[in-house]
Amino acid sequence: MHLLELLLTAVGLAMDAFAVSICKGLGMRKMRYGQAVVIALYFGVFQAIMPLIGWLLGTSFSQYIQAFDHWIAFVLLLLIGGKMVIDTIREEGTQTGTAADEKLHHKELLMLAIATSIDALAVGIAFACLQVDMWSSVSMIGIVTFVLCCCGVWIGNRFGNRFEKKAAIAGGIVLVIIGTKVLVQHLLQGT
Repeated sequence: MHLLELLLTAVGLAMDAFAVSICKGLGMRKMRYGQAVVIALYFGVFQAIMPLIGWLLGTSFSQYIQAFDHWIAFVLLLLIGGKMVIDTIREEGTQTGTAADEKLHHKELLMLAIATSIDALAVGIAFACLQVDMWSSVSMIGIVTFVLCCCGVWIGNRFGNRFEKKAAIAGGIVLVIIGTKVLVQHLLQGT
């Protein structure tokens, strides 16, 4: 996987966390940079750990699935990206919080971090099939997520919820495109 593909994958995976970070920013009367860093750390760490777990699971049985690993990567990325797009489109006027919600709730952040990183677990399994450098991938995913979540809190605080749905849809589309590219590339190499 090339650096640009890895970067796009990291951005795509981070979009759920980015959208939640925007929601957290909406709940702040004024920008609190310390809270933004804590929020971003939760999401960045989980987005980095989950693909590593998926990769460990995937490498333990990759020798049995090499003949059709490109299909697994394609289906996983298609399902994850498609689900992100569909879930975002289906959401109608969900409440994210009010300006009075300034205190961070660590249990809530933990649950949000886990929920938004489940797709990264599946991507880790796909990474095992694609033979990527896992340490650089995990680092890139964690750093990109951290930076985007810091920006998301600021954007939410500054501009409101105008970009939340667009970011989640864009992330889903990026994952679908990368999954399709993996499949097409492998099929073309096989002929």
